[in-house]
Amino acid sequence: LLEKHYNNVESIILSRQDPITGLLPASTAINLHGDYTDAWVRDNVYSILCVWGLSLSYKKYQPDHSRAYILSQSVVKLMRGLLMAMMRQSHKVERFKHSLDPIDALHAKYGTSTGLEVVEDHEWGHLQLDATSIFLLQLAQMSASGLQIIYTKDEVNFVQNLVHYISRAYCTPDYGIWERGNKINHGTTEINCSSVGMAKAALEALDGFNFFRK
Repeated sequence: LLEKHYNNVESIILSRQDPITGLLPASTAINLHGDYTDAWVRDNVYSILCVWGLSLSYKKYQPDHSRAYILSQSVVKLMRGLLMAMMRQSHKVERFKHSLDPIDALHAKYGTSTGLEVVEDHEWGHLQLDATSIFLLQLAQMSASGLQIIYTKDEVNFVQNLVHYISRAYCTPDYGIWERGNKINHGTTEINCSSVGMAKAALEALDGFNFFRK
């Protein structure tokens, strides 16, 4: 059964993981609706969950198998790829904490092969607090499982800043999980329960969390 799942994960997920950045394209499609080969934060975190789950299964049932390590390091690579992409925009986090302005938000997607910005601040509904929150939630859970994703004190400080970034989700209108903002798709922000709930889960998971505990 593990072999079957591994073959699926390898062909569907890992074969598309960028060897440099560790990021995943949301899709391989380029069509009339747009280019979906960029790496969305939310899509990347949700996609890598199956890899993480399979690595835990190998660790439990076949702990000496090399795949347990290979799969777990693919997870680390992706999560660190997202972390590096967001850390390049640390100045935005500082501005947003004071302005709560969507134009100051972390970008919702990055170049799959570069980890850099692919659209301007005003060209996308970047303020999607659920995306940042799911990254933080899984960062805590994956780290608690034994993965070493955070390496330095600077990275810890940035994660702490992301905690501040999402901490006012309850009163911060954003574009939400569907990236549309207003439910009738007028492109204006509103308070989304998906963002508030995910932010709450992330804040609870990181409360008192120590990334360097042994």
